[in-house]
Amino acid sequence: MGPQTDADTATPVGIDPGPVTSWFETHIEDVVPPLRFSLIAGGRSNLTYRVEDSTSRPFALRRPPVSHVLPTAHDMSREYRVMTALGGTGVPVPSTYGLCVDEAVNGRPFYVMTFVDGHILRDAAGAEAAFDVPGRSSIGNHMAETLAALHAVDVDAVGLGDLGRHEGYIERQLRRWTEQFHNMQVEGVDHGGVVEEVGDALAASIPAQQGTAIVHGDYRLDNVVLDDDGAVAAILDWEICTLGDPMADVGLLMVYWSEPDDGESFLGTAAPTTAAGFSSRREVLDRYAEISGRDVTDVGFYMAFGYWKLACILQGVYARYVAGAGAGDTGSVDEFPKTVRRLAERAAVTLAEGGSGGTS
Repeated sequence: MGPQTDADTATPVGIDPGPVTSWFETHIEDVVPPLRFSLIAGGRSNLTYRVEDSTSRPFALRRPPVSHVLPTAHDMSREYRVMTALGGTGVPVPSTYGLCVDEAVNGRPFYVMTFVDGHILRDAAGAEAAFDVPGRSSIGNHMAETLAALHAVDVDAVGLGDLGRHEGYIERQLRRWTEQFHNMQVEGVDHGGVVEEVGDALAASIPAQQGTAIVHGDYRLDNVVLDDDGAVAAILDWEICTLGDPMADVGLLMVYWSEPDDGESFLGTAAPTTAAGFSSRREVLDRYAEISGRDVTDVGFYMAFGYWKLACILQGVYARYVAGAGAGDTGSVDEFPKTVRRLAERAAVTLAEGGSGGTS
């Protein structure tokens, strides 16, 4: 989880060091200025910074992109509220220190949480470097068990019963992401209508929702921190969390849980789970079903929805980067338009096949 900055003393875009330092001193006990800020590589939406005081005490600060912010996205208060509520449930989340909604401090709201050390797996090489084969073999079960634990949280008991509507999750998501896709068009980029066509096909075949749970919305290996034993030390990036159908999280986890024989990766790099030793999709799915007690028969629909939603999300990421919202994270997005179309096409195939999606 290494920081990215042009120089050790440089302050990255998106941080006004004087007012932010004053906020830290007021709201966090025993902070010792001066503070050093660095943008953490890997984030392509909300921005995460590592902050260290003069004693090398680490914190993590989250804020929205520096420009091109959608009106219903990047809600710092929401992320902060969810993680704070989950802090006493046993679901692994960073501890929160405070939320700043006064935009005079740093231009946009932000919050501060503990910096959780551990492993964030972004590709197969990283997985091989961090864990041996036996270590990798345990990660799938840990991911499934942690997701089941999140979905078992009583939303009313933790004060999140009003986080979102309880029913009709997929219908709402289809409307939301279709609207965001339309709002984030880039001149000269044409996907041939495939995203819209798949959205219509999904809307016509939605399974019955199995209860209401906290839905993370982007649960995958590079949004969690793993400890040295492969257990989940913290779930990160609660940006699109809401209440709804827990199977949506399961389907998206299956989308990202690539297997070595899947063919071309839409990630641009070999997925962590293609490294030797990882559980198969089917094994992860079966473990989730065993712990949660849910019927996972319709996982294929949720995988198709996951591919489609990811296409919409990447369109938004591409549009923001074209508009200069990356705050210095220079990861290439040149291939994103092609990837958006490939994802939508894969969603269509997965839906048409009944969504076995490699889990059988």
